[in-house]
Amino acid sequence: MSTVTQSQSTHWLKYLIAGLVLLFDFYLVGLMYLQGEYLFAILTLVILTSGVYVFTNKNAYAWRYVYPGIMGMTIFILFPLVATIAIAFTNYSGSNQLSFERALSVLTEQRYFAGDKYNFKLYPQADDQYKIVLTNPVTAQTFVSENIALKAAEVPVSEQAEPTGEVAPLKIITQNRSALQAIKVILPNNNELTMSSLRQFSEQKARYQFDKENNILRNNENGKLYKANNEIGFFQAINESGDWLNETLEPGYTVSSGFHNFVKIFTDKGIQKPFVQIFIWTVVFSLLTVVFTVILGMVLACLVQWEALKGKAVYRLLLILPYAVPSFISILIFKGLFNQSFGEINMILNQLFGISPEWFNDPFLAKVMILIVNTWLGYPYMMILCMGLLKAIPSDLYEASAMDGASTWQNFSKITFPLLLKPLTPLMIASFAFNFNNFVLIQLLTNGRPDMIGTTTPAGYTDLLVSYTYRIAFEGSGTQDFGLAAAIATIIFLLVGGLALLNIKATKMEL
Repeated sequence: MSTVTQSQSTHWLKYLIAGLVLLFDFYLVGLMYLQGEYLFAILTLVILTSGVYVFTNKNAYAWRYVYPGIMGMTIFILFPLVATIAIAFTNYSGSNQLSFERALSVLTEQRYFAGDKYNFKLYPQADDQYKIVLTNPVTAQTFVSENIALKAAEVPVSEQAEPTGEVAPLKIITQNRSALQAIKVILPNNNELTMSSLRQFSEQKARYQFDKENNILRNNENGKLYKANNEIGFFQAINESGDWLNETLEPGYTVSSGFHNFVKIFTDKGIQKPFVQIFIWTVVFSLLTVVFTVILGMVLACLVQWEALKGKAVYRLLLILPYAVPSFISILIFKGLFNQSFGEINMILNQLFGISPEWFNDPFLAKVMILIVNTWLGYPYMMILCMGLLKAIPSDLYEASAMDGASTWQNFSKITFPLLLKPLTPLMIASFAFNFNNFVLIQLLTNGRPDMIGTTTPAGYTDLLVSYTYRIAFEGSGTQDFGLAAAIATIIFLLVGGLALLNIKATKMEL
């Protein structure tokens, strides 16, 4: 009987905990929804609700073991992907980061100084307290507060004679400036004054007043009207007839832009030209890197496997060392070696041939330099793979070819190369995909430079699509265009996803 009671208690406790988790879930979802974070609200709802179902339903018992892995993939892979694609269809940028409600709140919270200005003095009192004294220079009226600590939020004042005693020096006011700026002084007529300078308090009024019915902001200072333009995500100035003017207010707000960012990539000349050039260079860079690393790795693997070669272990060790050194260290070392003024490579070239190539200023030489460095970084991996694959080639083939009088080149071209190429194909496709997004190399070595001239977005001759996307998102001079960057990232995802499918097909794997 006690066992049954204990089981029932455990059963009800489980459902009580599940109910509390669901309540907490709905609270978080509602809070995120009200803040305009719709994607995060959906993610939270899916994770917690599905978790409660899996861990309380007996029919879903088996899913308990895979649930953490699935949710991990959802949070760290699927959600960022969906969020990026969603941003690609908006005008999200450095000036359009907020929701409409938040942008409106920021604008309506702006204040401007209006009305009379009052000269300000601070009189120290006992126990670290002070009297605030305001004097109207026009009417000569003087208003004095009670003894207050400077932590007070609102300080009422009354009209009375200026107190006697020593006035606090400017140093004291400067030291307490933050506290004084947070104080609202209330006049007898209920007008509010705030600190406008170290020696003055002035009345502040709301700069903008929002007409919710007509979706219009009125500037109380100059009477200008601004209407929410949901096409561009800004409050834009209008005339008395309601026609749009050029002036807009910042911050803007995020709106859906449809396929505008994708269309912009292929129609805006300032974006289309660098995008096409960078796309072609990205493909060429990835393809040549694979070709160079495979050829060099394959040749070196054949050499270190040559039976007549003495000290093969030493050569293997030396040739694999570039793979053991962290790539960012190697890249920075090469950046110094290729330095145009005092780099060792230019010093040698100058001594031998009397030339000092401008590796970082000439677009063609910069690309050549990148290919040299990336080949150095990538060949050890291909060499290791080829060394292992060479062991799998039957020696009988070489013995038969020797009996037929085949040369070394014929052995390589007719036996070694074909037998290595097939198993290397999926690895070469993977290497191509990796180098397609080789952000670290470009960022550390050239940062995409030399820069292209006449583009509307930051772009360089050595940029890959991934570094170009980064520069659009984070290096624009106050105009970071996250929506456009997300659109390019989406295109990159489709291209790399296509390569992944090609890789699966090359390895004859079934989805």
